[in-house]
Amino acid sequence: MQHQLDHEKLDVYQIELQFVAWSTDLMVELCNSVESKTRRIAETCDHLDRAGLSSLFNTAEGNGKRQMKTRAKFFDDARGSATECAACLDSLVAKRACTEERIEHGKSLLVRVVSMLSKLVDRFSPVTQVREDRVRYAIEDDDEDEDENDGRKSPSV
Repeated sequence: MQHQLDHEKLDVYQIELQFVAWSTDLMVELCNSVESKTRRIAETCDHLDRAGLSSLFNTAEGNGKRQMKTRAKFFDDARGSATECAACLDSLVAKRACTEERIEHGKSLLVRVVSMLSKLVDRFSPVTQVREDRVRYAIEDDDEDEDENDGRKSPSV
């Protein structure tokens, strides 16, 4: 029987692991290229690596928290890191270090991660909007025909 911690049972955590594996292969490929020295690709890869791990770690740690608000904060931080990963991939394309097609799989994993984390944030966030029940307001005025100037009722016509 395989023992698992609670965070390992989360689908989002498993997809984040897939992203870390996929992005590691991409980073090895890019950092071994000649262009990596001249276009600051190594720095972008380092940022991608840190952001991917941050998303993974925050998801694991957040799932272990008992307070709902704290849990939501960690999941929100993980979502931010996943979005940062997407920006890193976009910058690699902008720097012409790789093509849109090369990063397509990674972006699709990130879309799933961000979507799942957004739902977790919503689930564990306290309700922050205060709303009143809908009430239909009506003004009942017995003195509708009252003359505004002198307070007397106008004669009915």
